[in-house]
Amino acid sequence: MQVGIIDMYLSIYCYEKMTVDEDIGKYGFVRKKVYAMKIWEFFENMNECVYASDIDTDELVYMNKKALRMYGIHSLDEIAGKKCYEVLQHCSAPCAVCNNKQLCEGEFIEWRHYNLLLDKDFAIKDTLVTDGGRRYRVELAIDADTAGHDHECEDASRYENIEAISNEALRSALQAPTPDMSLQIVLEYIGKALKGERTYIFEQNELGGDDNTYEWTAVGVEPQKDILQNVQADVCAEWYRNFAENRYIMIADLEDIKESDPLQYENLKRQDIHSLVVVPLYDNKQAIGFYGVDNPPGETLRYASNILHILGHFIISCIRRRNLMKELEIMSYNDQLTGLGNRYALNEYMSNVDVNRSMGIVYCDVTGLKKVNDTQGHEMGDRLLKTACESLRRVFDGYGLFRIGGDEFLAAANGVTREELSEHVRLLKEDMKVHGVNMAVGEVWTDKAPRNQDALLTEAERLMYRDKADYYKRAGIDRRKY
Repeated sequence: MQVGIIDMYLSIYCYEKMTVDEDIGKYGFVRKKVYAMKIWEFFENMNECVYASDIDTDELVYMNKKALRMYGIHSLDEIAGKKCYEVLQHCSAPCAVCNNKQLCEGEFIEWRHYNLLLDKDFAIKDTLVTDGGRRYRVELAIDADTAGHDHECEDASRYENIEAISNEALRSALQAPTPDMSLQIVLEYIGKALKGERTYIFEQNELGGDDNTYEWTAVGVEPQKDILQNVQADVCAEWYRNFAENRYIMIADLEDIKESDPLQYENLKRQDIHSLVVVPLYDNKQAIGFYGVDNPPGETLRYASNILHILGHFIISCIRRRNLMKELEIMSYNDQLTGLGNRYALNEYMSNVDVNRSMGIVYCDVTGLKKVNDTQGHEMGDRLLKTACESLRRVFDGYGLFRIGGDEFLAAANGVTREELSEHVRLLKEDMKVHGVNMAVGEVWTDKAPRNQDALLTEAERLMYRDKADYYKRAGIDRRKY
């Protein structure tokens, strides 16, 4: 079927959908049910693969005859209640390349995708359709692999096409908007290409252990990332000795290392790993971690390291870019002297508060900073600011803390009770006395956080200035010099 004809079909389909929606008041629920049936009947006998899934739940709701045959599925009953990514991609989580958020009604996204499960290259057309209050992703896949594949020589052809597989992974990953998404896409692609059960990245942490920072798992495989944090250094010590000599790790049978590397044996045994390939990740010629694939079948085990080595350079590049972005974010959102959030961070915090919960604001101003700067120097003034900051941290740990001016700090507590907020302010004043610092404090609380926080901040600031004036009056201090 020509692409132009497909466009026409989908255009007519979307046009009819909009027309029916305009007439729904006239025909009601019955007309909508009839229309929904016609949607699927429209694609049923097409010679291209078509499926539809619920965008909000990922439930696979339809596959036409061609798609069912291609996946070896006999009826729609077999996919009832299953997720699209489980059936179509054999993933345990939504696909990293999923473009649901970009879909619009009446418009089509066109792209190409090599499906490792079907060993076919497809030209894809995606659109969004709403019906009965539900949003559907409708995808049509055109078999673009005109040459086909010689399945009798499948193992040899896969080995010869390592570069092609790597390029396809890179092509998809480079389209991702963030390094994190790029890494997830690469892991997903490697896992499917090598028919592994799990792919992952480990990075060394500041404590000397290893953190599992990214992973992809096949359907039915239990994720391990959450429990593989700060893996003790001695567990992977033998691997790092190999990495130092530019060697990778290939274990065809876990029992082979039972005697030579007992700690790693027990670690892998607990994860139900019987074979793996792991390659080091180098930065400035130093191994900073590793990544690999668990339980690949024998036919892919021997060339898994080739793909992993090729893509390892890209993974390092993504990690560097991610780290740089984190550093820039910290610099743009954090006060360099105290480490607290700055005004940008405050705005971000306020834009994400739960408006259905209470909100408490504590506005603080360090008294005496000008005098310290003038008489003892700015280094001592910085120490005074840090001391005030530490008092806030000790009392309001877990809440939003910000430096919003030269001598002004703010604590924002979403979900705090009035009594809790007052108690925190009392503890803050006690802590300041102990550590020889004084801040004027303005405290406000509301049972529901307003969508616009400006009035709340203004009131807290007003109360802070009143407290500051009272302090100067009681102490008999000329505030212009203090």
